Amino acid sequence: MEKTSFPFTQNRELSWLRFNERVLEEADREEVEAYEKLKFISIFTSNLTEFFMVRVGSLTDISVLKKEYRDNKTGMTANEQLYAIMKMLPDMYKKKDTLYDKVTEELKTHGIHSLKVEDLSEKQYKHIKKVYNDEFKPLLSPQIINQSHPFPFIENDKLHVILELVEDDDKVYAIVPIRTDFAPYIVLPSDEFSYILTEKILLEFADDLFPKGRVSAKAIINVTRNFDLSEDDDIIDEFDNFRDYMKGVLKRRTRQQTVRLESNSELSLNLLSFLTDKLDLDPINSFVTTAPMRMKYVFSLLDEVPTAIKAKILFNPFTPYEAYVGGINGSMMKLIESQDIMLSYPFDDMKAFLDLIKEAADDPRVISIKITIYRLAKNSKLVKYLCKAAENGVDVTAFMELRARFDEQNNINYSDILFDSGANIIYGIEKYKVHSKCCLITYKDGQEVKYITQVGTGNYNESTSKQYTDLSLITSDKEIGNDASDFFRNLATGNVDGRYKHLLQSPSSFKPKLMKLIDDEISKGEEGRLIFKMNSLTDLDFIQKLVEASRAGVKITLIIRGISCILPGLPDTKNIEIRSIVGRFLEHPRIYL
Repeated sequence: MEKTSFPFTQNRELSWLRFNERVLEEADREEVEAYEKLKFISIFTSNLTEFFMVRVGSLTDISVLKKEYRDNKTGMTANEQLYAIMKMLPDMYKKKDTLYDKVTEELKTHGIHSLKVEDLSEKQYKHIKKVYNDEFKPLLSPQIINQSHPFPFIENDKLHVILELVEDDDKVYAIVPIRTDFAPYIVLPSDEFSYILTEKILLEFADDLFPKGRVSAKAIINVTRNFDLSEDDDIIDEFDNFRDYMKGVLKRRTRQQTVRLESNSELSLNLLSFLTDKLDLDPINSFVTTAPMRMKYVFSLLDEVPTAIKAKILFNPFTPYEAYVGGINGSMMKLIESQDIMLSYPFDDMKAFLDLIKEAADDPRVISIKITIYRLAKNSKLVKYLCKAAENGVDVTAFMELRARFDEQNNINYSDILFDSGANIIYGIEKYKVHSKCCLITYKDGQEVKYITQVGTGNYNESTSKQYTDLSLITSDKEIGNDASDFFRNLATGNVDGRYKHLLQSPSSFKPKLMKLIDDEISKGEEGRLIFKMNSLTDLDFIQKLVEASRAGVKITLIIRGISCILPGLPDTKNIEIRSIVGRFLEHPRIYL
């Protein structure tokens, strides 16, 4: 592919890394409460792991399978992008480590102590040794690595202790997987709230597992694997349904190639060479971090923290507005018949929408409920109400997207539950993900068919609706209902080129309409105005159209949470201002003004 680049664009992967760095920097803001800072470091860590699993994994595949590929905005090859990513990361790891140390010190002033082994009192050391002997050691599977014991498969994002041993003057290596069913931390006996991470306990006592050798070095390591699996049409044809195929994909995914190696301390050159050779990994993809490599424990640890401390280290409690909850005389359907409502999560409560579905499930007038599903909460109330509707004889159709990244298994499980209740399940569309959020309730009022339609930017997830900002429009407008009815009919028949009076749909009509609306502003010259709020901006055609608008004098404000492949403030983009909002809530709506 011929190399092309534009002075007003940047690479999407590098832009994403800068976004994630902004997430990390929230942990360095004075106005953010101490424990919330720890959460931001945890989110940064999880984000980076997913980035390696998906984006680095995909680029790794492309570098092997499509050597001619170049990024259409910067002209970079896949290998050039990978190299640029790896060169950016060491400084970010150092920043993470520095902030983690700073935040844990700040938490100590509030009575929360994350301890190292060397910090423990004699009583605490005896406690962790007893926990190790009683709870951990019987379940461990240590292994010497030699001709009789080949290098084991290391699971994705699972901590291991790696050891360098000397046996009879020979150097050998050993490995100890840290089971994921172990508690990630142990709360310690102390006058103040104190805990120690489980991996530190296992690192301390790992020598005990190899009595024949002398431990000359040891470290905690974590491996990240490529989770980017493309669909194989020939393999799909072998399965009776897409659900069974996706179950197979999830099994295959766990054994993909390694894309990152992390360690909690510098590895000797011999050990690093040994590991990267066995993992078939370029050493540039290895990183040292003194902060924990897996930090999801931060959220469960909070449940252990004394209530008196929590008020000082968390954001003030937030209660959603319940203006529409309860509807008219307890009926959400009556309320929507009388007026449209626009819910803004998390400031409005998602309960209003859930109450609508719950009511529709029991209303004898309701003929059908159709909905697109991408991500759902654990113990989803929505699924409970949809099942109830199906059991009551309502025609329930759920378009369940089984390719929702990292929610595949959750969606497979829910599709089984809905199917067992009598709902009709459709597993998306070939070659496209169904990412829309649309729900249609069809009912009869006397002889008249009526609709209640919901369209929004957020998933039907009760948990994330409290953390993500999103918009949700619920209306009884007949024309929008007709559009939604046609939309679901097209989905069911695999037609992605539907045209509607009010609704815009990707990939067919949304982009052309938006480009035309930008052209309308371009025609106004300096009187033109554009304000867009988006998750990311990567589409080259759209970027070039915005540049055209900027050249024409149109004032443009872009509020972009994540990736922005357009660079503002250059001769071609001097009229473009870009802002990124990162804070307590995850900015998720898409708004085009």
